[in-house]
Amino acid sequence: MQTQTATRIRISWPSGHLTATLDDTPTTQALIKALPLVSTARTWGEEVYFDTGVSVSRETGAREVVAPGTVAFWMDGDALALPYGPTPISRGGECRLAGPCNVLGHVDGDPRLLATVRDGDPIRVEPVDD
Repeated sequence: MQTQTATRIRISWPSGHLTATLDDTPTTQALIKALPLVSTARTWGEEVYFDTGVSVSRETGAREVVAPGTVAFWMDGDALALPYGPTPISRGGECRLAGPCNVLGHVDGDPRLLATVRDGDPIRVEPVDD
């Protein structure tokens, strides 16, 4: 039996879906245990975030400025944060999160798909079985 070093999840909302590849971190492990989960999407500039009901500690390597399409975990809100462009506190075109977030991985494909998520949309996260 092989050990997996990466986990894939599917994030779905009424007008679309995408998959993401997550690294093997303590936060990823806690999130996977909570799947599948359904939440309500919130938008903040060009970022989608939503409550997961998962509570984790800050990991070494937590960052505020990340690349578009990063899958991050915002500890202050127990939320997944999915930036695809600037937020209200960004400087220039960077993706600046509300505070330091644990970095879990990256969306597969074009993160601009997240622009179709509307504030208040139901959002579902589930594991992808390869």
